[in-house]
Amino acid sequence: MKPILRFVAFVLFLASPVLLSAQVVDQEKHRVIFQVTKGENSDQQQVIGQLNNILRALPNAEIEVICHGTALPLVLHAESQVAAGVTDLLGRGVVFAACENTMRRAKASKEDLISGVITVPSALAEIILKQEQGWAYIKAGN
Repeated sequence: MKPILRFVAFVLFLASPVLLSAQVVDQEKHRVIFQVTKGENSDQQQVIGQLNNILRALPNAEIEVICHGTALPLVLHAESQVAAGVTDLLGRGVVFAACENTMRRAKASKEDLISGVITVPSALAEIILKQEQGWAYIKAGN
């Protein structure tokens, strides 16, 4: 019986750093810049799903979603297929930002955006600045 107890104690001893590190990771502050460039309905749904998955795994994550190019409809209240999902994520602290360059080309105004969505002068410049500040980068979609 003693050899079995020693073996169990040894296994628990070996596993303790893994178990402790998992607890530490959950309490770390993760910052993620999420680039979205595609705006088809399936792309919009996929982005909302990916964001929810991140928040489920890392509930303390600070997330900024940059929408530009053909992804602008994701944050336009008249065109978004997932406005309820965007609004829900905004309420959970996710920042959605629309590129002002893209908005100018699309002739969209700030009033066209879902309430709570912010704008940035340049999507790519915003991504560069966030990465220089240590934010993790994710390109949404496939």
